[in-house]
Amino acid sequence: MDLTMPEMGGVEATRQIMAETPCPILLVTASIDANVPGVFEAMGHGALDAVDLPSVGPTETFASQVSLLLTKITMIGKLTGEPPRPRRRTDAGGSAARSARKLVVIGASAGGPAAVATLLGGLPEDFPAAVVLVQHVDEKFASGLADWLGLHTKLPVRLAREGDCPETGVVLVACTSDHLVFKSSSELSYVAEPRDYPYRPSVDVFFESAAAKWQGQVFGVLLTGMGRDGAHGLKSLRDKNHLTISQDQATSAVYGMPKAAAALGAAVDILPLSAIAPRLVVACALKA
Repeated sequence: MDLTMPEMGGVEATRQIMAETPCPILLVTASIDANVPGVFEAMGHGALDAVDLPSVGPTETFASQVSLLLTKITMIGKLTGEPPRPRRRTDAGGSAARSARKLVVIGASAGGPAAVATLLGGLPEDFPAAVVLVQHVDEKFASGLADWLGLHTKLPVRLAREGDCPETGVVLVACTSDHLVFKSSSELSYVAEPRDYPYRPSVDVFFESAAAKWQGQVFGVLLTGMGRDGAHGLKSLRDKNHLTISQDQATSAVYGMPKAAAALGAAVDILPLSAIAPRLVVACALKA
């Protein structure tokens, strides 16, 4: 889907297609850097990814651009199929447990940026939990996504870096094509395995890591997205008696990931998007 078209722009075309006949959409444009707002707006309506349109130029540059375009098309094809289950990480934790800490983990894909912005916008500036987001997005857009989300919330939003520890009242955003995990009970890291998993970064891998390593209370949230990523991870959190929430069908741009979670019985609550932030505020105030 081109972003710039004469009769109807790519953002509006994406909105109408996803509302009437949902399908995988890859955005193309002459310059992503010059169209960042449009890219995120279209992703909010359900587009999966974006790439610069190959342009006439040096043979090596053109070939590289074509290769990237084909790679993204292939990856989207994998995303719409049944992915292999990620291998559960079993490495031992390191730093001292912080049992009183509260952690909100959010997973999202197609339609996610707008949904995440709405959720974060409903959290107060004194929100008593750390927040970590895994959004399916090319690492090239991660910094722009964090900046854009920061415009919609009272909480500071920044990229999650190697060795970071989640902080109360701060939103960390996964920012590489590797998987975000807890390498100890409080410290974040990026890992390449599982290499053949089509979702990079994977919500399942992160949620399962949080279930295995985080020593305090976890609140898992799975938002709109195509495919099944995050469903098994959300179930692993529920199996550890953590509160788990999935977005309902009516408010999901793409009812794929939340639907898979509902089918697994992974969600304690299935809520419309507007009700998720208030639920988290109440839950975080009540949980020890």
